[in-house]
Amino acid sequence: MKTLQISLNSIDKVKAFVNDITKFDCDFDLVSGRYVIDAKSIMGIFSLDLSKPITLNVHADDDISEIMEILSKYIA
Repeated sequence: MKTLQISLNSIDKVKAFVNDITKFDCDFDLVSGRYVIDAKSIMGIFSLDLSKPITLNVHADDDISEIMEILSKYIA
């Protein structure tokens, strides 16, 4: 598992983020305080406080370098 801080501070950024990660067949969790939601759920993301960086947990082993390349534009 890889953990990083990401910033999703606009509606367009949230939509692009969900579109980017749904291409991968692994699990992504967003953690904000005591809430943990599926990062592939656009409705779930909008239930979080997006004004500050959010912790993203990536549950992948094999294509982690490709995932990190895609996620680089969201890292806070």
